[in-house]
Amino acid sequence: MSFTSHMEAALDEARAAAARGEVPVGAVLLDPGGNVVAQAGNRTRELCDPTAHAEILALREACAAAGSERLPGHVLYVTLEPCAMCAAALAAARVARVVYGASDPKSGGVAHGARVFAHPQAHHVPEVIDGIAAAESEDLLRGFFAHRRG
Repeated sequence: MSFTSHMEAALDEARAAAARGEVPVGAVLLDPGGNVVAQAGNRTRELCDPTAHAEILALREACAAAGSERLPGHVLYVTLEPCAMCAAALAAARVARVVYGASDPKSGGVAHGARVFAHPQAHHVPEVIDGIAAAESEDLLRGFFAHRRG
């Protein structure tokens, strides 16, 4: 089995989110055949919706296209470790693999904080691959927040 990263597309979504004034997080969701079925960047401010994280928006789009609330065999690429809300949604959707860039010790829900996939109540535990394009993801976040702090 070969591994092809789609993190550059997720980084493009994160850059677009930053340009909109959103926290620069981007996500790309692939079907079992490796085709991109959804991609999104954060839109919480734009949509006035605290759940409009990149992962949630990508899940919504892919589920609507699939006509199902479950996405078995799908792979999510996201630039930042999913928060507890997003991790729970990924488990509920039965996503097979989560690939993320930067770790999030403050708000992460996979390797930090709630550790949703390690919780006994997790309905599904996807394979997790971390650290893919971590430096680029971290640089985007650092630059965004440095600019906002002025």
